[in-house]
Amino acid sequence: MTRSMTAFTRQEEQHAWGALTWELRSVNHRYLEPHFRLPDSLRDIEGVLRERLRKRISRGKVEATLRFVPEQSQASLQIDHRRLEEVAAATRQLSQTGLELQGVNPLELLAWPGVVVENALDMALIRKAATALFDKALDDLIAGREREGDELKQLIHARLQGVSQTVADVRQLMPEILKAQRNSLKQKLADLSAELDPARLEQEIVLIAQKADVDEELDRLDTHVQEVYRVLEQSGPVGRRLDFLMQELNREANTLSSKSIVANTTRSAVELKVLIEQMREQIQNIE
Repeated sequence: MTRSMTAFTRQEEQHAWGALTWELRSVNHRYLEPHFRLPDSLRDIEGVLRERLRKRISRGKVEATLRFVPEQSQASLQIDHRRLEEVAAATRQLSQTGLELQGVNPLELLAWPGVVVENALDMALIRKAATALFDKALDDLIAGREREGDELKQLIHARLQGVSQTVADVRQLMPEILKAQRNSLKQKLADLSAELDPARLEQEIVLIAQKADVDEELDRLDTHVQEVYRVLEQSGPVGRRLDFLMQELNREANTLSSKSIVANTTRSAVELKVLIEQMREQIQNIE
């Protein structure tokens, strides 16, 4: 299936221990270029995430941002009562030495190392949940790339139909164009009251026909168009191959233009180049 390189997704999950949010954004790029923004506490899963991304996406600049907000109740402070009693006992002992101690501020006791502790979060569980949510976000991102890729394919199909129609029109016109050139040459000779050997006249007509012969270019244009259709139906990345085919189509259109002997074929060549350029612009965004 044809995939675009442009998409965005946001996936959120709420757990007893907090909330996880993934934002994935991808844009077109020549190669795969991932950028991860992770909380420091989850930085160690970046390598796993990069490998999962690499296996499923081959091109595009992908920005992946993870936000983790611990549940307030889970992050609440707890008092180590045993430690607090030890600190209080120490202050009582100091008072018994005869040293004058001002009233002990409870907040000072809480500031003593080890008195206040934070609930320990199960980081292994959070890492597992973050990785699973990343997979879900990646599924949605790829689905978005496929939807846009399908739209791009339809746009390219429409341009390909235009190319095929233009090629067919030129084929149909060529016999009339050559006939008109023959008559024009005869008329010029008649206007000059010049006599030309029939064999020499026929040679001139053959030279004109050879110069204007574009059958080979038209055949190659048709062949390239059919190849583009075929590539668009392939699975996996096709962007680079399509870009190459656009170069080949443009080459044939340029040759057709250079061989043009009348305004009609010149206009047809210009129309072909416009259609090809429109396709090329769309293909730049295909994986």
